[in-house]
Amino acid sequence: MPIVSSDYKPPFLFRNGHFSTIYPNLVRKIKGIDQHRERLELSDGDFIDIDWSYADDSKSKGKVAILIHGLEGNAQRQYILGLSKHFIKNNWNVAAVNLRNCSGEVNRLYRSYNAGVSEDLAAIVSHIIEKDYHSISICGFSLGGNITLKYLGERQTPKQIKAATAISVPCDLYDSLKEINKPKNYIYQQRFIKSLKQKLFERHEVFPDEISKEDIIACKSLIDIDNLYTSVAHGYINAIDYYTKCSSKQFLKDITIPTLIINAKNDTFLGTNCYPVEEAKKNSNLFLETPDFGGHVGFYLSGETFYNEYKAVKFVQQ
Repeated sequence: MPIVSSDYKPPFLFRNGHFSTIYPNLVRKIKGIDQHRERLELSDGDFIDIDWSYADDSKSKGKVAILIHGLEGNAQRQYILGLSKHFIKNNWNVAAVNLRNCSGEVNRLYRSYNAGVSEDLAAIVSHIIEKDYHSISICGFSLGGNITLKYLGERQTPKQIKAATAISVPCDLYDSLKEINKPKNYIYQQRFIKSLKQKLFERHEVFPDEISKEDIIACKSLIDIDNLYTSVAHGYINAIDYYTKCSSKQFLKDITIPTLIINAKNDTFLGTNCYPVEEAKKNSNLFLETPDFGGHVGFYLSGETFYNEYKAVKFVQQ
């Protein structure tokens, strides 16, 4: 499918990738979203918490949007709430997923979440289908976008899933890691490391025989954490093996439902390989939009709705 042309032209300040990335996290406040938590028990003994929001029953019957957050996010992040509000306004119910260990409670198993846990998304989809939803859309942000694309490309998609969107996606995980490691991203990198290490310390309290405080303290980078924990806990040889097997770019050719990827050209987290131009050209179901601006999940528009929210809802309703 030809590359989608973009008409996103934000105000001058929001043409800076860092400003547009930081602003929504510090300033944006979405109000008026009621969330009702459901705990999904998984077959391996663990759980995932889903935060539901509902539109008018008579208009939303049978329609639900599954939203998946990014690295160290949750269902209360403003980008999740913003998209939830726009879906509800357009008569969709919303199932906002908290990936394992992201709902405020340590999960039961030593494993947690990573960029490739498509099996968890499969369990969520099956659970929602059992509720008699006949029209399902999926929207993933960043790491959640990678999970979404991997899920869609590696298995036969249930007929109830009609469309999907993926926002600010690190389609090549190692390429994205190398970009995040650059000096321009030092502040973001340190915030991620601090948050991930804090969760590993919590993990040590529950699983002291699996991981030591000394090893956690010794981690100085994201790849250190992925070598110590993410890869080992989820059955990969090391961090590079994890990045290689979980990067969604290799699965894009097999996506069989309409899927929109929106990756800004000035996204400071994405390297060149995270823009799957050739894959989009070769797959009639894959639509790639690369606006000049937007940073990382920062597609500001004046008013209540961001550009990516407007485009995501419009795309799945076509």
